[in-house]
Amino acid sequence: MKIATWFSEVKNDLPASIVVFFVALPLCLGIALASGAPLFSGVIAGIVGGIVVGMFSGSQLGVSGPAAGLAVIVLTAIGTLGSFQAFLLAVVMAGVIQFLLGYFKAGFIAYFVPSSVIKGMLTGIGLLIVLKQIPHALGYDFDYQGSESFVQADGSNTFSALADAWALLTPGALLIAAVSMLILVLWDTTLSKKHRAFELLQGPIVVVLVGILFNWLFQNGILNFSLADNQIVQLPVAHSVGDLIGQFTTPDFSQISNIEVYKVAVVMAIVASLETLLCVEATDKLDPLKRVTPTNQELKAQGIGNLLSGLIGGLPITQVIVRSSANITFGAKTKLSAILHGIWLLLSAVTIAGLLNMIPLASLAAILIMVGYKLAKPSLFAHMYKLGWEQFAPFIATVVAILLTDLLTGIAIGLVVGVFYTLHHSYRNSHYMKETTTTEDGREVHHIVLAEEISFFNKASILKVLEVIPGNAKVIIDCSNCKSIAYDVVEYIRDYPLHAKLKNIEVETIKFIQPKY
Repeated sequence: MKIATWFSEVKNDLPASIVVFFVALPLCLGIALASGAPLFSGVIAGIVGGIVVGMFSGSQLGVSGPAAGLAVIVLTAIGTLGSFQAFLLAVVMAGVIQFLLGYFKAGFIAYFVPSSVIKGMLTGIGLLIVLKQIPHALGYDFDYQGSESFVQADGSNTFSALADAWALLTPGALLIAAVSMLILVLWDTTLSKKHRAFELLQGPIVVVLVGILFNWLFQNGILNFSLADNQIVQLPVAHSVGDLIGQFTTPDFSQISNIEVYKVAVVMAIVASLETLLCVEATDKLDPLKRVTPTNQELKAQGIGNLLSGLIGGLPITQVIVRSSANITFGAKTKLSAILHGIWLLLSAVTIAGLLNMIPLASLAAILIMVGYKLAKPSLFAHMYKLGWEQFAPFIATVVAILLTDLLTGIAIGLVVGVFYTLHHSYRNSHYMKETTTTEDGREVHHIVLAEEISFFNKASILKVLEVIPGNAKVIIDCSNCKSIAYDVVEYIRDYPLHAKLKNIEVETIKFIQPKY
């Protein structure tokens, strides 16, 4: 897309970018905190993911930044390598590897994920967002913003955190969350349809402003409530240009010969690429215009982003479904929204960090709960069930697995279930039987027509149908339609006449050509 066309939908992209900015800011900080990295490194990754990856990416609605799926890898890697600067060198190398993966066209991997699993991923993420944000809405904020794992470091899990949240709820946070949800619902169902102004001014922006107002009223004793420090945004404040520059860090290039750096780089490149490709597929599913993102270009863009992020002190970057879905939910049309959100992150860190630190996490939790609900509407479950078990089983397996493990593990489990149904489908469709006839001498004729592609997985079904042919019959194995037959099946058909003689079965083959192996 040409730069001139980026501004064709600015009336939609501008308000959406502000919403994504408010969603991304606490996620950047939370993931940095969980990664054991400087808080500002998460903001740097958000800035680079928005501006740099946004410019080079072919995705129109995808938003990139630091990802929760890499938090444990980052935490472990910093400890293994001994310093954050050495870890940054691994991020740079991971970016180079990702760029090469795109150059060598490894992006085709994304096309092998079934639609049912992608829909399950989106629904699972939606439910996960809701479950993870309820504690923040109630004021219980032990779990970091952006967490995706079921089990937390303290031994608690997603569901026990909900019980703890009710036991430890903060009235002030609950009040802000309740008012915020009311505003969002009214905006979505009524106000946005009343006047054009309500479409331009997004409900989440109003929610953030109302949240800041409530926090100010709390702090000045006008309302008899309060919020703790961990219940509001905590962006590092730079009091001077020197302070700001001091928050950027450069890699330790003296570690270039350290083999551990290369190991970490490879792991990060693989995990980040997989998570990006999955999110690309999911984002394309959500796109109202159903545009298709060039996956190889996306890997190159992510590689450039990680290379730059590592060079200036940022966390590793992937495309992130939470931010991307928020971008789509609140009306973005082109990549301008993602780029602008990165610009807002940069400008906020330089100018209004103090004001942003007035935003209650309960306000942002309400916004994310709305995003989660739209991803996991009950009607989707009914729709997938109507499509049959071949679609519903991988879908529901992915949803449950994501809730009980994490994103990548959940996708892997969904894929396993999907492959099982694919193999079962292949098993059932290896052949068909023509109507049984009778020869002049009274033999039953069983005419078996094999499918075009016969793989190893079809062996069992073909063996089964041949084994039940009754004695004193005739069987015709018709390979006229076959373009490819697996060696195991060829071998069985070749040897079958010997076995058939024991039951006095006459065997005839049509166009059965034994390949030379």
